Amino acid sequence: MAKFTKKRGKAKPAISTASLPDIIFMLLFFFMVVTVLRDAELKVKVITPYATELIKLEEKSLVNYIYIGKPLKKFQDIYGTKPRMQLGDKFADVKDLPLFLEKHKIKVPENKRPRITSSLRVDGEVTMGIVQDVKTQLRKSGQLVINYSAKQRPN
Repeated sequence: MAKFTKKRGKAKPAISTASLPDIIFMLLFFFMVVTVLRDAELKVKVITPYATELIKLEEKSLVNYIYIGKPLKKFQDIYGTKPRMQLGDKFADVKDLPLFLEKHKIKVPENKRPRITSSLRVDGEVTMGIVQDVKTQLRKSGQLVINYSAKQRPN
């Protein structure tokens, strides 16, 4: 007669980790693709005023951001405390505006160029003198679509 023995402590097979590196790299590539890096480091203090009627911009790639405000404390030794304009990540004068606009226009497809918008992010404490100079230079450069950035008024 044959003897039958019970197998005690039958081990379950281990979970395969062979596909784990593939999953990790897939997640890594996903986050690399969807992450948007900040274009420019702010060098001026910009606290936008509140507004009641706001419209959200549709295509952010068609927007030129022009920052106007007092330089931050770490830049005040070099640039002083008067309000300055920042284009991209550099301080600039009003005369530098046409070149900045042209560089942005080259990056945009030709059929979308008429929809390019210049968004002025102006500190609430800045006087209108420098803002008026910027608007005049924008008009001379043919950039007629201008937007003022603001925050939603709290209820």
